[in-house]
Amino acid sequence: MQPTDRYIRFDWAIKRLLRQKANFGVLEGFLTVLLEEEVKIVELLESESNQLTADDKFNRVDIKAKNSKGEIIIVEVQNTRELYYLERILYGAAKAITEHISLGERYYEVKKIYSISILYFDIGKGNDYLYHGQNTFVGVHTGDQLEISTKEKGAIVHKLPAEIFPEYFLIRVNEFNKSAVTPLEEWIEYLKTGCIRSDTKAPGLEEARKKLIYYNMSQAEQRAYDEHLSAIMIQNDVLDGAKLEGRMEGREEGREEKQIEIARNFKKMGLSVEIIIKGTGLSAEEIEKL
Repeated sequence: MQPTDRYIRFDWAIKRLLRQKANFGVLEGFLTVLLEEEVKIVELLESESNQLTADDKFNRVDIKAKNSKGEIIIVEVQNTRELYYLERILYGAAKAITEHISLGERYYEVKKIYSISILYFDIGKGNDYLYHGQNTFVGVHTGDQLEISTKEKGAIVHKLPAEIFPEYFLIRVNEFNKSAVTPLEEWIEYLKTGCIRSDTKAPGLEEARKKLIYYNMSQAEQRAYDEHLSAIMIQNDVLDGAKLEGRMEGREEGREEKQIEIARNFKKMGLSVEIIIKGTGLSAEEIEKL
């Protein structure tokens, strides 16, 4: 009997399976848990990054959804490090804003954007697995938050800039190292490990247990999925190797610089070239150039 407790990783599922309307409930459940309000997917984002070939790109913006207030949510999955990632999500949010207001429309029609990034790489320093950022304007001297006067439904109301400007969520999947208790933690656990509890009640995960079973895929799909995982592992190994080599090269360069500094001081002290060679390991030619 085939085991049925192996689930497809989210980064693969969001590209292949969750783009089918019948499976939208999985991702909608995740977004509902994260944002603590009901979210519905309204369309798929088609771009050059949504390729389904052997040369599949790892980095992509895939799905667009809306919350109960009609605000736009864009979801991105990222497997590999990108030096200008923050600049890219800023561009993505700005693009979503401009795409949803027609020429000649009032600025009142601008939609608020939520940018959600699911990151399977180390973006930098930080101890948490979930970061949330939004725009605030704080008094330099008073410390109070600025409220903006704006017209809404025929009346003048006050709003905080954070109610209008984009919000960003960065989910650092690999930094999650705790027992899942809340629905959100159960989701993060699945994002990291691919494991889903048999008794889960978290929105979206119950549906995922039925629809994201590895052994429900055809043999061709299983092969493609396994190749995807292998490619990610190789990619991570290459990156880790490059980091290690960089550290080793850095240490080696540091040692060499130190030896040169010592040799320079020896020369100032009037020691012979032979003694300096023995003391530093540098060649006579290198010492003569100092």
